[in-house]
Amino acid sequence: MVTSRPMSRLVSSVPSPELDPRSLLILYATGTGNAQDVADRIARQCRRISFQCRVLSVDEFSAPELLSETLVVFVVATTGSGVEPRSMSSLWAQLLRSDLPSDMFEDLSFAVFGLGDTAYEKFCWAAKKLSRRLISLGAQEICERGEGDDQHPLGLDGAFQPWTKSLLSSLLSLFPLPLGTEVISETSIPPSRVVIQDFQEHITQPAPATPRANIDDPLQTDDAFYTATVRTNKRTTAKGWYQDVRHFDLEFKAEDMIRYDPGDVALIHPVAPPSEVQDFLELLRWNVNADRPITITRTMEDQSLPDHLPLYPQKTTLRTILSKHVDFRAVPRRVFFQYLRYFTTDEREVETLDDWLSPAGADDLYEYCHRPRRTIHEIMTEFRHVRIPRDYVFDLLPPLRPRQFSIASSLKKHPNSIQLCIAIVKYRTMLKVPRCGICTSYLAGLEPGDTLRVGIQKGLITLPPSPSTPVICVGPGTGVAPMRAVIEERVHDGSSSVNYLYFGCRSAIQDEHYALEWADLVARRELIYRVAYSRDGKEGEPRVYVQDRIREDAKQVWRLLQDGAWVYISGSSNKMPTAVKAALAEAVEKEGDFEKEAAVKYINEMMRDGRLWEECWS
Repeated sequence: MVTSRPMSRLVSSVPSPELDPRSLLILYATGTGNAQDVADRIARQCRRISFQCRVLSVDEFSAPELLSETLVVFVVATTGSGVEPRSMSSLWAQLLRSDLPSDMFEDLSFAVFGLGDTAYEKFCWAAKKLSRRLISLGAQEICERGEGDDQHPLGLDGAFQPWTKSLLSSLLSLFPLPLGTEVISETSIPPSRVVIQDFQEHITQPAPATPRANIDDPLQTDDAFYTATVRTNKRTTAKGWYQDVRHFDLEFKAEDMIRYDPGDVALIHPVAPPSEVQDFLELLRWNVNADRPITITRTMEDQSLPDHLPLYPQKTTLRTILSKHVDFRAVPRRVFFQYLRYFTTDEREVETLDDWLSPAGADDLYEYCHRPRRTIHEIMTEFRHVRIPRDYVFDLLPPLRPRQFSIASSLKKHPNSIQLCIAIVKYRTMLKVPRCGICTSYLAGLEPGDTLRVGIQKGLITLPPSPSTPVICVGPGTGVAPMRAVIEERVHDGSSSVNYLYFGCRSAIQDEHYALEWADLVARRELIYRVAYSRDGKEGEPRVYVQDRIREDAKQVWRLLQDGAWVYISGSSNKMPTAVKAALAEAVEKEGDFEKEAAVKYINEMMRDGRLWEECWS
């Protein structure tokens, strides 16, 4: 959607002429990579009206550096709980300083596109907050904020397309095209973001049967990643249970001196299954030269490339690109079909794609691709006449991004080790096609002794300064992972006060993760453990969830809050976090004798004061 706020704060005059009129900075704040993809697309669109764009992650910029910018587009994702992505935390903290002057950004013109999901309470919250804060500091908004909604039949494209037209219209009104320059047609094939060439040293040699060992892999030399050895890969759910959840113990060398805190996140780069890579290579007709060394030269600086991609003079292969750098199992966005249209000459395919790409064909495209969640691989099996030039591999296929997993251990208890609690993703689509998560499947196949590269990313939560402060941890399902880290850390530090854990699962005998550990801590009086088994009740009885246990304990919860308790909520960012906060507010209202509105304000103030933390994911 494009918001319908009053236009009084929108820019109405051209910025001063001494500034470079056709330079545009695009800053993205992303959690899963979607905002980065949108930023690339904005840059491609702005290139059509002769703008030179720089596309950067927001964590590469600070508030003082923004003072030198005059025209910025922000692309901001939002977590399910309404919190900004981790990459934006530093900039946002700087912008919230109370001593900033109200005219700090008087020379800044900006636009914002937010990414969110209306299924959650705080839709596009981070984008809304950023827009309001910049305006309060004197910046001027050049077009209405765009708000992409995952629930739209076309996903983010439902809002992105009209918003992009609005943005280009605003830019053209402020910065008319130079004389003799025309808007580049959308039907023109954009230049590829790279050029791929055969590695000359080996061009006369026949392609080997297997990938060469001497290709370059920047991930192996990235100091932000460490080599881990799998010590344990153990299922924590009962054999035969519908969900496969694993406990992983990853061991690191002592000289690596890894550092992490409770709430931090492990980054793991997945590897696509070799059989599927081979199938896709054959589908693209790239299999003959799949293992011939090649070099990749970047040609479009306003377009991003996958992390750890070996660029010239380093060498790689097409097989490696499909295995480690691009995601051919992703559900594509609309722009993918535009590229298919560029690279097919078959009349029937052209007719179909032209229809889907037209406004009238949007529903048909949704029914074909987005509703059944067809993957790029599956789509390419049906568009047999498409010939993708290898230079365009990164334009058609999204990057295969590292996955984030909450660390489930305390470094103090497990030196040189990271432990993880991960649900192995398996499901069937509405077309009854079996699917599995690319990273969790990769991890599930690891054996003790196998190695992998792991990065560590700072999390969103912190512990109370004093171990005597009570904590209430709420972590149903695999949301228990960071809660386990918090509890292990507190116990190791000799916490002398109450540690509460509210855990939820379906069945005591099927999926109660770490049950023996909790029982041991309870026996040692180091934990009060409250569990909700949602499927173990008698037939006809209401299902019980963590928020119900909190309501049952309202008196004790209110006493803990009065004693300064910190609250941690972790797990799926669907209805659970909202329901838990509502239960906490009910405890404040009932036992603290608050009015309902005042009780909700009390919980909100806990969030503001850093006493209530959420680590949730969609």
